[in-house]
Amino acid sequence: MKTEYEKMRSAELYRFSDPQILTSLRHAKEMCARLQTMHIYDGRYRATIEELVPGIPASSTICPPFHCDHGHGIVLGEHVFINYNCVMLDGGYIRIGDHTLVGPCCQFYTPQHPMDSVERREPEETALPITIGRDCWLGGGVIVCPGVTIGDRCIIAAGSVVTRDIPSDSLAAGVPAVVKRKLNG
Repeated sequence: MKTEYEKMRSAELYRFSDPQILTSLRHAKEMCARLQTMHIYDGRYRATIEELVPGIPASSTICPPFHCDHGHGIVLGEHVFINYNCVMLDGGYIRIGDHTLVGPCCQFYTPQHPMDSVERREPEETALPITIGRDCWLGGGVIVCPGVTIGDRCIIAAGSVVTRDIPSDSLAAGVPAVVKRKLNG
């Protein structure tokens, strides 16, 4: 039988009131609060960000302030740059490929609450993973919704809300974001 944490990572309905999940949430909140008083040149920054996001490559940067639910659900490639005020609700994995740039105030939401209003009263949700390809650029204020995949070499215009998958080599914009044109070809 799966734990609630295993269900969360498997995109199954899970109870976010589970003690293991609450401990993870609490740890991330403490690490994010520490980051609020730092900048990327602060000597304490690297140790703090590595504790929050295990496995973050030395070539990748997350500029504080930064907020996330767990931290260990964030998987970054090499040379990823995440600008100020990013929010990553990482109950589901958020994977970002090499050389991707994320503008300020971007938001990544993996939680998906039940559609039925009575079911939403329970402390239950699913967490659908988000995948961003290599060499992408997400402009400021982009919102990426649960379960979305953005292909390689994409540009997502500032202020866009990405509600469905975007194929590689696309420029997408709008609310909801739609492909405006193909890139690199």
